[in-house]
Amino acid sequence: MKKKIQYRKYAPLLIMMIPGLLYLLINNYLPMFGLAIAFKNVNFAKGIFQSDWVGFANFEYLFKTSDAYIITRNTILYNIVFIGLGTVLSLACAILLNEIRHKKLLKAYQSIITLPHLISMVIVSYLVYALLSPDTGFLNKTVLPWLGIEEISWYTETKYWPWILTIVHFWKSVGYSSIVYFAALLGIDEEYYEAARLDGASRWQQIRRITIPILTPVIIMLTLLNVGRIFYSDFGLFYQVPMNSGALFETTATIDTYVFRGLMGNSDIGMSTAAGFYQSIVGFMLVMLANYIVRRRNKDNALF
Repeated sequence: MKKKIQYRKYAPLLIMMIPGLLYLLINNYLPMFGLAIAFKNVNFAKGIFQSDWVGFANFEYLFKTSDAYIITRNTILYNIVFIGLGTVLSLACAILLNEIRHKKLLKAYQSIITLPHLISMVIVSYLVYALLSPDTGFLNKTVLPWLGIEEISWYTETKYWPWILTIVHFWKSVGYSSIVYFAALLGIDEEYYEAARLDGASRWQQIRRITIPILTPVIIMLTLLNVGRIFYSDFGLFYQVPMNSGALFETTATIDTYVFRGLMGNSDIGMSTAAGFYQSIVGFMLVMLANYIVRRRNKDNALF
């Protein structure tokens, strides 16, 4: 009887869960049957399930290519910078927003910093091109001559692109990422800060001793989730922004862009599926490892 009463009590909530669960099933779990493609030589005449099994041959495309080191290095190093520095910048942005007391100004600043996130990466690539174009770019035709520096062929010089891609990434993502931290900041009891002010704590001491420790669980959770995608890259950022320039391959090629180029050139669906499978497995292992390390230090901050 108690169980029936409990089911009746929570029936509205269970019914509300159904659309979300159906979406999760259709969008996330049913496509997992397609992982079989990673181990097949897909022949559309035979169909996916009737195609020949080739074992791990599709994975050789990633591991035996001469560019394997470059694409793996770029993918990991860029993501390490994006996760580490991105967390610091997003947190700093959220703290600065929290210092604004005027509601209209706060809404205006929130709109301004989140606007880049809503802009398509294709449009962003043309905005970057408007700055860096060798013929009409603002930097080459206005800024560099004013500084007495010769024009730079941006789309053939690899040394500048780690900086360019990093700046573009943070310009586009930091404002949106800071919203989560800002929401967490709004939940902090103001009495903590009042007590700190009575004790003579400066604003920096309040941030260091109150704000950051309270936000630590949120920071760790978001970092763990980002670690799971360390073998993925923002395709638009690394493909569209450099305008797919072959001269920049050494510093702009990642696993995602490399697989896309291979798919477009060879139409090898098995290879691209194998790459996605490999990225997912590595991401899962990294999340488990990172969560294990956090759990050993503090169980309350671990995801599970």
